[in-house]
Amino acid sequence: MGGQITTLCILLLLFYLALRAKVRRYRLTGNVEGVPSPASRALAELVAVAGGIYLSLIMLVSFLKLSLPETVSVGGWQVDPLALLALTVALLQPLLLSWRPRR
Repeated sequence: MGGQITTLCILLLLFYLALRAKVRRYRLTGNVEGVPSPASRALAELVAVAGGIYLSLIMLVSFLKLSLPETVSVGGWQVDPLALLALTVALLQPLLLSWRPRR
């Protein structure tokens, strides 16, 4: 039970940091519309990026005919390993981009 709570806390922290980095980027670029909030726009982009990464990983695994387990256990939860990898990359991507020095 403690592992599940720790995993959930880590995922929520990563989600919060990624969302905050995206909102900050939208506000700095002045690319904020009147209707959708920066948070909703950042969340939609996170889901889109994770979905694109997931589809790319599925095609790569299929093309290379790799054998992967159907599920892996993370903190007591059974999840698809490609979905977990896609979500992790999508959450880390805005953080890494915000730490990259600006030109």
